[in-house]
Amino acid sequence: MTDILAVADHRRGELRDVSYELLTAGRRLADETGGDLHVAVISGTVDDFASKLDREGVDVVHTVDYGEEFNHGVYAQAITQLYDRLAPQYVLAPNSVNGLDYAPAVATALDVPIVTDVVGLETDGETLTATREMYGGKVETTSELEGPAVVTIRGAEWPAAEGTGDAAIEAADVTIDEDALGSTVNGFEEVAGGDVDISDADVLVSVGRGIEEEENLDLIFDLAEALDATVSSSRPIVDNGWLPKNRQVGQSGKVVTPDVYIAIGISGAVQHVAGMKGSDTIVAINTDPNAPIMDIADYAIVDDLFDVVPALTAEFS
Repeated sequence: MTDILAVADHRRGELRDVSYELLTAGRRLADETGGDLHVAVISGTVDDFASKLDREGVDVVHTVDYGEEFNHGVYAQAITQLYDRLAPQYVLAPNSVNGLDYAPAVATALDVPIVTDVVGLETDGETLTATREMYGGKVETTSELEGPAVVTIRGAEWPAAEGTGDAAIEAADVTIDEDALGSTVNGFEEVAGGDVDISDADVLVSVGRGIEEEENLDLIFDLAEALDATVSSSRPIVDNGWLPKNRQVGQSGKVVTPDVYIAIGISGAVQHVAGMKGSDTIVAINTDPNAPIMDIADYAIVDDLFDVVPALTAEFS
């Protein structure tokens, strides 16, 4: 049992970025175990997905052509049967809404341990060392697991696999018990809040709880106007009702990858960082030099945002 099985993630006809990151994480583990990297793509346009997942380092892509969108029962049954057939050492899944839905059920069915929201993985073939973050990213912990395990990985922690592979693409022979399927995702509803799509912005001016009062948001919008940027925020701003949900960056909001991301008064909780760490250039403005956001910032301004933001606005106006 040295092979790795990674389960791709897709939504509304598109593979999600974490699918390609899973390939990188899986390939590294397969190299350490001396095994092959198997990838499962379940439901949707599986043949199209399989061709896109055939990247360097992938040995076999297994397709399960059943349904269009995510269904817990389909995923749980298909992965369990693939595991019984392939006997992989580790099953890798995304730490996404879908991944966190089926991964515990798969681990329970297989009677193997599970570790979630992992940001680092190493193995000697027998012991898996999984790194996780706690206390808003201020502390790293490691867990050692003996034998097979199910692991969910956090998005944006591994680079996306690239290149063109020569993987075998095989239709998986699995049997789906329709009586055990449960509910299926039938559609999606976009978050409310107007026609702004922060995921398309080249420059984002993002605001956190350091802004203190709703009235102070005018400072942020003034800077965004001077920069021809879009305003986004961390979750507390949305929870307070100061900005609509479609402006929220993070695990419970949107993942963004702008050219420039200016984080103003944002401490950098792990949930927020997961949604913006792929930005090309990150500028942080915070009075706390030890704030977690400073660890990933390309440029850090340790000062009061109420002094810095008006100065920047004046400079760029």
